[in-house]
Amino acid sequence: MKFKFLVLIFFVGLAGFLSLHHGLLPYRMDMAEQDPHSIQSTSGQAGAPLVDVIVPELSAAAQVGKKQFEVSCVACHGANAAGQEGVAPPLVHIIYEPNHHGDQSFYQAVRHGVRAHHWRFGNMPAIEGVSQSQVADIIIYVRELQRANSIF
Repeated sequence: MKFKFLVLIFFVGLAGFLSLHHGLLPYRMDMAEQDPHSIQSTSGQAGAPLVDVIVPELSAAAQVGKKQFEVSCVACHGANAAGQEGVAPPLVHIIYEPNHHGDQSFYQAVRHGVRAHHWRFGNMPAIEGVSQSQVADIIIYVRELQRANSIF
C-alpha cells in the first residue's frame, strides 16, 4: 500500500514538473501563443499580408537582397516577406529566426524546395535560376527585416 502511494505521488509530481517545465520554456510558449498554423491576415482575403512588418533603413547589401527577393520570392512570400493569406508564410516570423531556421535552410529551400511542415500552405517548390550568391543577398535582406521586427 505504501509503495503504491509513493508511486502515485511520484507520477503526480512528475506530471506537475513537466507542466511547470513546459511553462518555463519561453520559445515553446511563444510558439503555442502564436500558433503559426492559425495566423491569418486581418482581412482574411486571399493574398492579404499575414503579418505587419516594420521596414528599417536597409543596408546596401540588404537593398540588393530586397531587389532579388522582389524578383524571386515576392510572388509567394509577399511584400517585405509578410506572407500572403492562402499562398505562403511570412518569413518575418519567429519560425524563421536564425536559431530555428539557419541560413542554410534558405539555400536548401531554394535549391530543393520544402515539404510543408510548419504551415498549411502546401509544399514549396524549388526555385529555378536563383544562384547561391543571390540567395545570400536575399538572406541578408530577410535577416535585417527580422531584426527590425525583434526576431533574432
